[in-house]
Amino acid sequence: MLPWTTYEAMYNAALHQPEQFWLDAAQRVTWNDTPRIACQTRADGWHDWFPDATLNTCYNAVDRHVEHGRGAQAALIWHSCATKERRIVTYQELQDRVAGFAGGLCTLGVKKGDRVLIAMPTMIETAIAMLACARIGAVHVVVFAGYAGPELARRIDDVAPKVMIIASCSFQGQTAIPSTPALNAALAQATHRLQACIIVQRDACPAPLVPVRDHDFHALERSPPVAPLMLRSQDPLYILHTSGTTGTSKGIVRDNGGHAVALALSMALIYACKAGDTFFTTSDLGWVVGHSYGVYAPLISGCTSVIVEGAVTSAAIRTLCREHAVTCLFTTPTQMRLMRQESRNLSESTLPALARIFVAGEYADPTLLDWARAYFRKPVVNHWWQTETGWSITAYFFGLPEPEPITFLNDIGRPAPGFHPTIIPAMPDEPCGEIVLSLPLPPGCLAGVWKNKETHVPEIYLDDTGRFYRTFDEGMIEKSGAVHMLGRSDDVIKVAGRRISGVQIEKIIATHPAVYACAVVAIPDELRGQRPLAYVVTDRDLTPPSAEDILRQVHQALGRWVGIKEVRFVQQIPTTKSGKITRKYLHIS
Repeated sequence: MLPWTTYEAMYNAALHQPEQFWLDAAQRVTWNDTPRIACQTRADGWHDWFPDATLNTCYNAVDRHVEHGRGAQAALIWHSCATKERRIVTYQELQDRVAGFAGGLCTLGVKKGDRVLIAMPTMIETAIAMLACARIGAVHVVVFAGYAGPELARRIDDVAPKVMIIASCSFQGQTAIPSTPALNAALAQATHRLQACIIVQRDACPAPLVPVRDHDFHALERSPPVAPLMLRSQDPLYILHTSGTTGTSKGIVRDNGGHAVALALSMALIYACKAGDTFFTTSDLGWVVGHSYGVYAPLISGCTSVIVEGAVTSAAIRTLCREHAVTCLFTTPTQMRLMRQESRNLSESTLPALARIFVAGEYADPTLLDWARAYFRKPVVNHWWQTETGWSITAYFFGLPEPEPITFLNDIGRPAPGFHPTIIPAMPDEPCGEIVLSLPLPPGCLAGVWKNKETHVPEIYLDDTGRFYRTFDEGMIEKSGAVHMLGRSDDVIKVAGRRISGVQIEKIIATHPAVYACAVVAIPDELRGQRPLAYVVTDRDLTPPSAEDILRQVHQALGRWVGIKEVRFVQQIPTTKSGKITRKYLHIS
């Protein structure tokens, strides 16, 4: 049970009594040495959470649930969209396999603090490898399974792993892509030398094992099991690379203690999930959502987690939700748009267990959210977070007895506990500007950025005063605390001295029923400096709008000062693998 009845009571407790708030929240996880200090400033000016405490994240995610009688409960349910395989792993089986594989890593010389590079698609074995690293204090580094040799070599040289784990193949659609050619190319190019490679053999494309270098994953699982190693709260759990916030690849370091506390609290407070519930994220395990809500948060909370390999269809999502009584679905706006397109060919079916749906990772326009609410007949809400934060900066809090005001449903929610956003306007008296967060950030956020075996927080993340974390996102905040997102700082268009976000224009364009997706970018204008250019993908099943229709819609909503003169109709909008629009690849041909 949560101790607060209203959002205001919860948020004010975190604001005015942060030490007590987070020590109380820390009771949601099991410690070896219980924390007496919540937050402590480090020598470099950043902060550690629960610095006097020890715990093990794998124990909290697996062993304690077996000890509490949940061994027969499903821990992970895996579905492959490529091979159509399905597997269910109970908590007892997960404990046995993780403890055995952790023992196998130990036989290869992996110890506390060593990095283990995991380049695998979303599989049961990927989660086992992550948890096994957490069990022995090794630092896992999960990367995209489809990286070519040069990019893989850069990751190897960046984190200097002792061991690397791959699957014998990944899939593009239903086509098996062998992994060993990229592995061999990466090892030839990298200056760092691995001690061993571990390969998960897949039936679709087995890989020959190189003598001495290569080891079979499942053979290592049969090693003598090892117990969880107790670690300091501030010891690193994983490194996850991102380029989204500051434009260059960085290895975000996550700690053990703060991470476990934040995720345990979020499952109860935001997602309203309790032990025994089923949580389903469509995210790849290689992304931050997959880390936080495919593996750690559901398992720490004693839930069942549904994970999928490949691009999941609307029909598959509905089937998985129905068959496994999914309580909470977490997906992306891109996936939701695909579901909207596919839904015309699906018969109606009810999902009685599904209580709520969350989207994140990119902008979700109100029209899309309204469609999803009508289609699923469930609450569907957006929320905002970053790889750096590891969990929601703003959200809706379904775990509180008092429901959220209905007027909030088309923004990105109100700040989660410990996040205190402020607007820094680019021009005086503007209501919008870059959103910055007061320091210290709450538990679960980045402990630093990995570089040359050291962890630090680059100055680029801090404002000129050193008191605020820069999100590099622009928006506005209402008196109620509700946050409205306008877009990335570098996506703001400057028209004759006035600023407008491309996202603001995209919102208007997206309200047209025949618009499937859109993106707005800035292009040079001799008179005004910049002007917007819209790229639009239309729904192939509906009568497409004309460029004049789109322009009229924007002019009526925002005014002609916006300066938009041109609409380009395209087949698709370029996105990252996680679904975010890559505006830098949009240009006039």
